Amino acid sequence: MTLLLKPITRLSLFQTHFQINNNNNPRARATSVSCSWSHGAHKIVREFDPKIPIEKAITPPSSWYTDPSFYAFELDRVFYRGWQAVGYTEQIQEPRDFFSGRLGNVEFVVCRDDNGKIAAFHNGWTYGLNGELRKATRISGIEDFSINDFGLVPIKVATWGPFVLLNMDNEILQKDNIDTDNVASEWLGSSSELFSLNGVDTTLTYVCRREYIIECNWKVFCDNYLDGGYHVPFAHKGLASGLSLDSYTTSIFEKVSIQSAEGGSKEKENDRLGSKAFYAFIYPNFMINRYGPWMDTNLAIPLGPRKCLVVFDYFLEASFKDDKAFIERSLADSEKVQMEDIRLCEGVQKGIESPAYSTGRYAPNVEKAMHHFHCLLYDNLIN
Repeated sequence: MTLLLKPITRLSLFQTHFQINNNNNPRARATSVSCSWSHGAHKIVREFDPKIPIEKAITPPSSWYTDPSFYAFELDRVFYRGWQAVGYTEQIQEPRDFFSGRLGNVEFVVCRDDNGKIAAFHNGWTYGLNGELRKATRISGIEDFSINDFGLVPIKVATWGPFVLLNMDNEILQKDNIDTDNVASEWLGSSSELFSLNGVDTTLTYVCRREYIIECNWKVFCDNYLDGGYHVPFAHKGLASGLSLDSYTTSIFEKVSIQSAEGGSKEKENDRLGSKAFYAFIYPNFMINRYGPWMDTNLAIPLGPRKCLVVFDYFLEASFKDDKAFIERSLADSEKVQMEDIRLCEGVQKGIESPAYSTGRYAPNVEKAMHHFHCLLYDNLIN
């Protein structure tokens, strides 16, 4: 089955901001504010050179992971541009369904419209499904206020398979129609067929969500994911026993990297990992993991230069959805891995912040995906 991207015609996504003018676009606001510190941020960016081969390359400096001004610059250049995964079509199956979230400093709500009403609250104000302000409470005494000037600002939305994507780029916002081929090309590039072939589709049943606040820069979590299994035998002994690490491979695409490994326990009945594990990273912060009957996704949301929220969503093949014992056992195994990763990531952040650390090196045979991630960051940040 081949999955195609398409714009959502009956979904609306709105930023929760209050002025209808050019400053409403977070990209426009961030760009105007960034002038005072962009020179310093550019200097930090250029401390990494993507043209150097991985065998000789130096990793990005510690300031990429700690500097507050660099973090603000990064939000503008990385998260307020391009298509970003934010949720799932299953969250908005019915009219009046909605979900909310945060991308950088921008809060948003996604809703399915059926000419009905839905309330999104911000300072007690109420909005309709079309983004129009319906009611503004406790503003007596305010002058020159028009309710029509303070609606929510629409953001472009698309779907791929079970995923909902948004794009806050100013150029995209000004377009009435979205070219579906361009969206597919920008988000997944030439790798899209591999997702379909590896069982990433809409047939899976949603199971649950777990969220983790981690005391580390969001890139530390991504780096850990992208190290080609380098840390697995040391940090995840239980996971390592279920994978054949010698079979680990990494494939690099435009904005996607895919790591895969054969399962190490193929004969075990109801094994969580199955015979093959498929780990896909979609730039800048979305991870899709398909293994055995399971799929889980990880979304790393920046909360500051030294803190992030990682959202895990779990999906399962329909034939397993009633096997409560298997689900509980699998989620417990996954939780153990997440706790191990959290300890590792928070330890790495502390190491990065040490005065003794500046830059590091790559393990060329296994950390190709991490190097690719850093090169994509550089391109976003410098251009």
